[in-house]
Amino acid sequence: MTTTVTAAAVSKNFGAYQDAAVRDPVIITKNGRPRTVLLAYEDFVRLSKRDRRVELTAELNADEIAAVEASEMDPSLDHLNEELTGTKSLTAKNAAG
Repeated sequence: MTTTVTAAAVSKNFGAYQDAAVRDPVIITKNGRPRTVLLAYEDFVRLSKRDRRVELTAELNADEIAAVEASEMDPSLDHLNEELTGTKSLTAKNAAG
């Protein structure tokens, strides 16, 4: 279970929150907003090693673009759409701006 705590509370009792972060990440807030996360070193290493591949869309050829356009998301992954909430409106604003 993730813990959320203020930066002031972490400052006063860092050792306890450091121990808690070994079990589950600790979200640290400032002015009521999430700002940083304290997590176990092993989790940091695991996340740092995740394989990521980034390519510029401008470098895709016509066949690759057609394959992307024809692709469909596995319905079991629909929950990932929640991560995109607000992204389209922000992108549209940036494009117009």
